[in-house]
Amino acid sequence: MTPMLRNWDIFCQVIDNYGDIGVCWRLARQLANEHGLVVRLWVDQPEVLAAFCPVIDPSLPVSHYAGVEIRRWTPEFPEVTPADVVIEAFACELPARYQQAMATSGRQRRWINLEYLTAEPWAESCHGLASPHPSLGLTKHFFFPGFSPSTGGLLREALLIERCESWQAQQTRDGWLNISLFCYDSAPVGGLIDLLAASEIPIRCHVPPGQPLAAVSTCLGGSGPWQRGMLTISPIPFLPQDEFDQLLWRCDINFVRGEDSLVRAIWAGKPMIWQIYKQDDQAHLGKLAAFLDTYTQGMSASSAAALKAIFTAWNTGQGLQSAWPNFMAWREEITESHKKWRKKLLDHGDIASQLVNFCAGDI
Repeated sequence: MTPMLRNWDIFCQVIDNYGDIGVCWRLARQLANEHGLVVRLWVDQPEVLAAFCPVIDPSLPVSHYAGVEIRRWTPEFPEVTPADVVIEAFACELPARYQQAMATSGRQRRWINLEYLTAEPWAESCHGLASPHPSLGLTKHFFFPGFSPSTGGLLREALLIERCESWQAQQTRDGWLNISLFCYDSAPVGGLIDLLAASEIPIRCHVPPGQPLAAVSTCLGGSGPWQRGMLTISPIPFLPQDEFDQLLWRCDINFVRGEDSLVRAIWAGKPMIWQIYKQDDQAHLGKLAAFLDTYTQGMSASSAAALKAIFTAWNTGQGLQSAWPNFMAWREEITESHKKWRKKLLDHGDIASQLVNFCAGDI
C-alpha cells in the first residue's frame, strides 16, 4: 500500500436492522488493525452501531474506537478532505459536497461501490467494472463479495479460523443440542418450536432480542425463558460482534439471517440455516437458490436435498415439518461438507485484503 492510499473513508446508511453497519464496522476495523490504514466510518445512525459497540457515544459527532474514527453522517455534510480511497457501501449515495470535493481535488481517488453479497453467476462478470460519473470526471468501481475466486471474497480477519477452532477445542459437551435462533419475524418460528419440543434429546435455543425474541414471544407469550417438552428457550442479550461469533462457534446448529451473520456462520464451521432478506418481487428466492447451488457442491445427493429442503422451508414457511427431521438425519454429513467448503473458501482471499490490492493496482 503506497502512502497516498493510506486514508480510507467508508460511508454507510442504516437501511434496516444491523446488517449494513455490521459489515462496515468489521471491514473498518480490519482495514485499520491489519492493514495499518487511517479509516473514517461515516454512518447516519451511530446509535445502531453503538448497540454492538457500546463503548462509543452515539451522541457525539466524532468517536474513536478500535483504530477507527466514527463520524455521524448528517444531511448538512461538513467540508472535509476526501480520503484516498472512498467506499460507498451497499449503494448508498455519497454526499454531493463530498463528491464535488473529490472532483476538484486535483488528483484521482479510488471510489469503490461495495455491493451486497450474492452467489448469482452474474456477479463475477460485474466485479471490478468501472462506472464513469456523467459529469464530475470521476470513476467508480463495483466490488462484489462472493464465494468464488472471481469475486471479492468474504470478510474474514487474519487467524479467524485458528481462533475459532482453538476456542471450540476448549469447550466441553454438556449433553444439550444448542441452537442459536437469529431470524426475521417472518420466519416460521411456531412450527420450529413444535418440532424442537418433540425432540428425543434436550435442546437449548438461544434467542437474541429484537425480531427473533419478538417472534418467539408472539408464539409463546411472555418474555421467557420458556420450557416446552425437551426444549428450553433462553433469551440472551444483544451481543457485541466478537461475542456473537462465539455464540455461533458454541452452538451445534445456527439459524442466521441477512449477510453478516451468514458469513460468520460459515466461518463457525457448524450446520446453518439461512433466512435471506425478503424482497417484494420474490427475487430473494432466486438468490437463495443460487447460494444453495454453491453451498451444496460436493455434497451427496441426499444431504444436498435435505439442506435445500430445510432452507426452502425456513424461507417460505412451507414443508418445515418434513424438512427438519430429514435435515437432522443428515446433520453429521452436512457438518463435514460445510467444513470442506469453508476450507475451499479460505483460498479465495478476504474482502479487506482484496480491496487493498485492488485499490493499489492500476485501475
